[in-house]
Amino acid sequence: MNIQTQYSYEKTWSDTKEADLLRIIEEEVGDSDPKGILAYIKEAIAGGKVITVGSCKFKKS
Repeated sequence: MNIQTQYSYEKTWSDTKEADLLRIIEEEVGDSDPKGILAYIKEAIAGGKVITVGSCKFKKS
């Protein structure tokens, strides 16, 4: 599954690799489990939702 990200200050969506997704999530939530959060994001966006974590939005491309 391809995932796109968009920070609140950006106008366009960007394709993002999984390693970068984990880094972004870690930056946004700190000490929480980034792999668990990524698993939740993948499950939620599979249905077409846009998920916001901190100042970054995630969607299926």
